[in-house]
Amino acid sequence: DQVVRGAIPGYRSGSRFRIVLPGARRSQGAALFSVVVQSSEGEALWAPLSAEAYQDIVAATNWKQRTRQMMEYYYADLLEYAVVGTANRLKYDQGMFVKNGDGAVDLEPIAHLYGSQVYQLARYLRVPAEIRRRSRSTDSCPLEQSEDDLYLLLPEEEMDLCLYGENHGIAASDIAPAVGLKTDQVQQVYQAIQAKRAAAEYLRAAPVLLPESMEA
Repeated sequence: DQVVRGAIPGYRSGSRFRIVLPGARRSQGAALFSVVVQSSEGEALWAPLSAEAYQDIVAATNWKQRTRQMMEYYYADLLEYAVVGTANRLKYDQGMFVKNGDGAVDLEPIAHLYGSQVYQLARYLRVPAEIRRRSRSTDSCPLEQSEDDLYLLLPEEEMDLCLYGENHGIAASDIAPAVGLKTDQVQQVYQAIQAKRAAAEYLRAAPVLLPESMEA
């Protein structure tokens, strides 16, 4: 509440908010986060976030993910089960998970599949349509928030195409018509993919062990 109030002075505790990126279709240059507050009258109030304010919100939402994962492991220990992750290829590659939160799992069975392939698999397995059609939410902030608002520059289906293109060395000019973007916009997405992939190395890394020579 304190962080959001610093960006939007009229914010009242208990009001719903979310943090958003401008997305590849609206972004001009560097993509910067903003906070959106829904007022009691239903009006959307926007304000940019400083790096420090954004980091404060991320720390709080990561804490929520880690607390939830502790509950999952409680029942896994109780029932002698394994904890199974749900990250698809895009999310695992781009670091759209919380270290020691939803990233703390024993098995990642679909991390090799693009999101669109996961939905194809869901149809094949006859997962109920109401589940497959449900909007994809990060469940991070009080106000409903899509994954592309929070982290991805495009809807997942289009990000899948861009990730495939980047992975296979396909020119941005060839991917652009498929996602309805200009070539320079796809190139911007390619650059964002590479940057987030590098940042995600930390999320996937095992604990660092000190060499024996440094032991007491």
